[in-house]
Amino acid sequence: MKEIKPISNLNVEVGIPGSKSITHRAIIAASLATGKSLLRNFLDSEDTVYTAETLKKLGVDIAFEGDNLQVSGTGGKFPPVTERIELFMGNSGTSFRLLLSVVALGRGEFVMTGTPRMLTRPIGALVTALNRLDVEASCIEKNSCPPVLIRAHGIRGGRTQIAGNQSSQYLSSLLLAGPYTEKGLEIEVTGELVSSPYVDITTDVMEQFGVEVEREGYRYFYVPSGKGYVAREFTIQGDASSASYFWAAAAVTGGIVTTGNIHPLITRQGDIKFLDVLEKMGCRIERRPDRVIVHGGNLSGIDVDMGDMPDMVPTLAAVALFAEGKTRIGNVHHLRIKESDRLHAVALEWAKLGAQVEETHDGLIIHGRGNFKGSDVFPHNDHRIAMSLAVIGLKIPGVKIQDEACVGKSFPMFWGLWDQFCI
Repeated sequence: MKEIKPISNLNVEVGIPGSKSITHRAIIAASLATGKSLLRNFLDSEDTVYTAETLKKLGVDIAFEGDNLQVSGTGGKFPPVTERIELFMGNSGTSFRLLLSVVALGRGEFVMTGTPRMLTRPIGALVTALNRLDVEASCIEKNSCPPVLIRAHGIRGGRTQIAGNQSSQYLSSLLLAGPYTEKGLEIEVTGELVSSPYVDITTDVMEQFGVEVEREGYRYFYVPSGKGYVAREFTIQGDASSASYFWAAAAVTGGIVTTGNIHPLITRQGDIKFLDVLEKMGCRIERRPDRVIVHGGNLSGIDVDMGDMPDMVPTLAAVALFAEGKTRIGNVHHLRIKESDRLHAVALEWAKLGAQVEETHDGLIIHGRGNFKGSDVFPHNDHRIAMSLAVIGLKIPGVKIQDEACVGKSFPMFWGLWDQFCI
């Protein structure tokens, strides 16, 4: 159990590790590329290791070298397997979704599975999209959730559809495998695409590795066959999502936090827009080429659509407790199928601290500046809930977080960095 100590007069600088989203995509592109790639500032976390280890099981030569990763690409041709192979993904939804299409490029039988929570997280829409491309894949329990059986024989390609209302990672999965389909790949997105900035991260990484994606906004995408990824040296930017907890620390304490290795002027990471949210609430932000400086201020509640940056909802929910008035968060229904049901988890755990939080069908209403109290809180095995509770503990004495090690999913060094200014 981790007890958070309140703090005032905060003025610190923190170096932010590599982006989890970019790391996943770069490992995949490098594994499919022709030649050897060097990935610098690789994020060594539970989720990214699941991606790397799965690709190693598919026959990719991957070597960890400190903060770097050496990847010998396969040119999109995995060695055929003669026996059924189980690929265990833990509770890494990103690994599972992005790799499902990649596994289909192989030859042989594979079962993709994970933790009990993973077995409740929907995947059926992506399986159906792959079926339209002549991929033999099915949800073993016939419930649109893992485990998934793939009888892989490559991807024929052609045209398919994907619904956009559950996860943008379905689309990203198809795009990443697209260059190695036999006929090229056309994708039509139906309905509203949630978390669309993550698709921009995907196409940006693909372009960095030599593959151009033709697109019409977020409705239509085309990836030609015949030109695969080209190996390269690639430096992974710092993670805006991870930086958000330190920005939030400045916001709630009224202090100053500088986050290094963040590139706000050029990044494609959608969570960088959380800085705009903090500005609207009353913080002052300095955006420099390789860092962000957040100055806390007098906070006011806001109404905000968080559909494009759902991972920031728990962070915002932490900051909102200390803002004047109500904060209304909407358009994040897809948070119910994350590592936890994040809307319910926030409402439940924040209530233990005396907060008034209303849970709606697609968001939260948070009443700021209540009569708060310390308590033992449970992050529901969800890294983002745990780190957001750490923010709250900077202002409310007696916040004790159970299962604090769950932050290893995305940010293993979080507590070490946090304790530098919270001892």
